[in-house]
Amino acid sequence: MQITLLDGSVGQEVVKRSGERPTPLWSASVMMDQPDLVGAVHGDYFAAGATIATTNTYTVHRDRLLRAGLEDRFETLLDIAMAQAKAARDAHGGGRIAAALGPLGASYRPDLNIPLQEAARLFAELVRLTEDTADLFLIETASSLAQARGALVGCCATSKPVWLAVSVKDDDGSRLRSGEPLQDLAPVLAEFQPAAVLINCSRPEVIGAGLEILQRFDRPFGAYANGFTGITDGFLQEAPTVDALQQRQDLGPAEYAQFVMGWVAMGATIVGGCCEVGPGHIAELAHQLRAAGHEII
Repeated sequence: MQITLLDGSVGQEVVKRSGERPTPLWSASVMMDQPDLVGAVHGDYFAAGATIATTNTYTVHRDRLLRAGLEDRFETLLDIAMAQAKAARDAHGGGRIAAALGPLGASYRPDLNIPLQEAARLFAELVRLTEDTADLFLIETASSLAQARGALVGCCATSKPVWLAVSVKDDDGSRLRSGEPLQDLAPVLAEFQPAAVLINCSRPEVIGAGLEILQRFDRPFGAYANGFTGITDGFLQEAPTVDALQQRQDLGPAEYAQFVMGWVAMGATIVGGCCEVGPGHIAELAHQLRAAGHEII
């Protein structure tokens, strides 16, 4: 089977390597002072076997930058992120660039009701400014039907592939973090026709239940999980930092690869890792995929 191997955590990896304390802008703030760190992370994932570089644009949103008094850096940060991904891809000699479109406001916050047209306008601007370099657009961590719809409307003008990745509840992979059934994505997918649908930034233990539902949607599907112990109440406050989240100690490369190989056995063709899943995990996953006879594309 042909498998697209995503990278792992980009933002979290950049923050760790920076040696700086996390801020609400996460890895976007690191780019202002240490942009080459981003390219180094992309390069390490390509070397590990990944075929996709997910750009460090997850938190590069006007609303988030405005809150930090840095809205004037919006286009500069986008340019840096795209250039670092392109340089790493070119140095590697191949691969694709996925422009990451993170959620507006904050992650895991389906209660933040951003009007559809406002969300669409903000995402459309991101698409327009990154489209020249991007090979595809990756909507990440959509935690409600409304968040998915807003981002998809914003991507309507692009002719490039759009992948939708949603985040599910820590204790129930069949439901979005909003509590809405994952099955209720069906009419949204039918309306916007994204090229793939995935589950991301969720506990690996619950992803299998979600993939059983994604199998029914008649399009390429997959997953990339996080390595957090869980999403804490502290992280759901206003302008949180990742200090409020804790890395698992029981999810090394071999343990993570075991989960992912199970998803591949279910028919997943796009896999990788999210927060706290690093280059070592991706290298082990590449090894196991090839050993099982899969072709990484």
